[in-house]
Amino acid sequence: MVKKRRLVIRIAILLVLFGALGYTLYLNFFISKEKVKVGSAAPDFTLIDLQGKRHQLSDYRGKGVFVNFWGTWCKPCEKEMPFMNTLYPDYKKKGVEILAVDVGETEVAVKTFVERYNLKFPVVIDKQNEVVDAYGVDPLPATYLIDKNGKVKKIFIGGMTKKDIKQSLELIVP
Repeated sequence: MVKKRRLVIRIAILLVLFGALGYTLYLNFFISKEKVKVGSAAPDFTLIDLQGKRHQLSDYRGKGVFVNFWGTWCKPCEKEMPFMNTLYPDYKKKGVEILAVDVGETEVAVKTFVERYNLKFPVVIDKQNEVVDAYGVDPLPATYLIDKNGKVKKIFIGGMTKKDIKQSLELIVP
């Protein structure tokens, strides 16, 4: 009787474990993590840059906004930053803003990176990963092209070449 009860309990535990494993696999492979879709309104956010200036996405209404989520440890991010920096002055004149959102790193690490590459566009830090979560960003880098009306025009996941960045900036010129 005791052996039979143990066997039933062990089977029940195994069924629960397999169920949890199956559910986890389902969530990871079959459910889209992308919360923001092309054509939807870009979630508004407010973050502070390294100079202490507040940047609210809705304040850029009327301009195109190239929102790039990145990290200092991310090699593709490191590769695309100089391209963004080179193109920034020309596209700023055309009404396009680049906003680089670091994903929760220390101010010292981000500041060191910004100084190393002499970045001219605004760099903000999402310290609590609230914006990353709101956008459903995973993996890095991820770039959201937002048009002058605040709608997501295109989403680019992964590293971008200079040509990719230029074409993307052209898409959101107001």
